[in-house]
Amino acid sequence: MPYLPFPEHWPAFMSKDQLGDWLEMYKRIMEVNYWAGTECTGAAYDEEAHEWAVNVVRGGQNGGRETVKLRPKHLVLATGVSGFPSISVFPGAQSFKGEIHHSSKHGDSAQYAGKKVVVIGSNNSAHDISAALWENGAEVTMVQRSSTLIARTAPLMELTLDGLYSERAVASGLDHHTADLIFASFPYRVMPSLHAPVWEEIARRDADLYKGLEEAGFLIDFGEDKSGLFMKYLRRGSGYYIDVGASQLIIDREIKLKRGEVDKITESAVVLNDGTKLEADLIGLATGYGPMNEWAAKLISLKWPRKWANAGAWAQAPPKIPDRGRASCAICGSRRSNKGCGFMGEICINPGIILNFFRCRSKQEWKEFLRRFMELEMFII
Repeated sequence: MPYLPFPEHWPAFMSKDQLGDWLEMYKRIMEVNYWAGTECTGAAYDEEAHEWAVNVVRGGQNGGRETVKLRPKHLVLATGVSGFPSISVFPGAQSFKGEIHHSSKHGDSAQYAGKKVVVIGSNNSAHDISAALWENGAEVTMVQRSSTLIARTAPLMELTLDGLYSERAVASGLDHHTADLIFASFPYRVMPSLHAPVWEEIARRDADLYKGLEEAGFLIDFGEDKSGLFMKYLRRGSGYYIDVGASQLIIDREIKLKRGEVDKITESAVVLNDGTKLEADLIGLATGYGPMNEWAAKLISLKWPRKWANAGAWAQAPPKIPDRGRASCAICGSRRSNKGCGFMGEICINPGIILNFFRCRSKQEWKEFLRRFMELEMFII
């Protein structure tokens, strides 16, 4: 991080506790003005003063809450690329006598021990929630409405990122700054052709896993052009699960699986379009997340999101290979912010590149940044 690099003896992949402790320490040492437990309730741009009026609610005296109006010159929405819950509305949901909640609201699974749970969805959130519920004694049925890409972590890392992000890469002298630059230098236009052979090998190595899932009735895909997880993430921002154990539970029929669309919800069950009736005490909506533009619509105005292309992944753009130079974070972190407002959101790699760009305040600094980039001997279409 700026001014305070991570300790050199740390592993290539730090633990969540290491990262959490580091951020807490960084905030204190760098005297970052950080407000925890604070919610932004709205923002508007003052055309005359050329500044923002941002309303936030935070903890006040005696445990109460107070509203504070801030007047910043710049406003950055760092709300996550896919951070706005996409909540599907199914016919009859209002009549359900049990509990319905989106995956973003799922808490302690232990409270559902012995309960019948239907999880609608089959990507990351659906698998994680289903596994947690099963571990806590719930009877879980997952409803798969469309195909899902499944990948185990070990072959995924070995075949796609091991040369950049691994103990072997660190031992070879590759620091994470250079690794980030190399990663960012690959043009998206050629990525599908580079990734397709990798996923052919992953499919070969994990043939038993995929066979077991298919025998359980699980519908699998490897992307629209078989280019795998990373391209699917860039194009859709969803449609995959990185397996940490739930796939085996499906294979072993510990997590039940039903395929089909939801026709309606009754007082006590989810009814699929083939007439299948799934009794439930809890319905979990693992129906994904919308783009961060939705937060701009909610917090600022419905007019604002239309002024920008979709932020983050091409996820909400037409599913096609982008034109030359088009990047997944073309809007995120753009210097040409609209009236002092910009987006910032991506996976942990690309923001480092964007922040380096922002730090280049002088022409000389920018030249030095470009020199380092070109020394990588990479090409850009």
